[in-house]
Amino acid sequence: MAKKLYERVGETAYDGLLVDHFPPADVMSVTVKSGEGALKRGSVLALDSTDGKMSFLAAESSGTLDANCILAEDVDASSGDAVALAYRTGHFAANRLLTKGEYTLTFKDKEALRKGGILLSDAL
Repeated sequence: MAKKLYERVGETAYDGLLVDHFPPADVMSVTVKSGEGALKRGSVLALDSTDGKMSFLAAESSGTLDANCILAEDVDASSGDAVALAYRTGHFAANRLLTKGEYTLTFKDKEALRKGGILLSDAL
């Protein structure tokens, strides 16, 4: 049977999270702690060095946990640990990043991300 190669197969939508191709966006596999809930792409994650699992960055974690990476895909860690992909490097729009509740990224958070290879810009 002949296939029509001009048909639309799928579609992608630009969400504005990535700003530039340098530094390249590199992903890694992370484990999101149980109880963090349903997280969206662009959520800033903090690493707990005691167990190696990630938490959603929030006011209560900012004093003890450093911002580490940015979630690359939606994940649900409501009822158990969840494995997901996260960006460990890349150039991102700061206004597209998500944090828990009313928490906003501090200079310390931005610096921790920068040291890890994540650049932030105030993109439109």
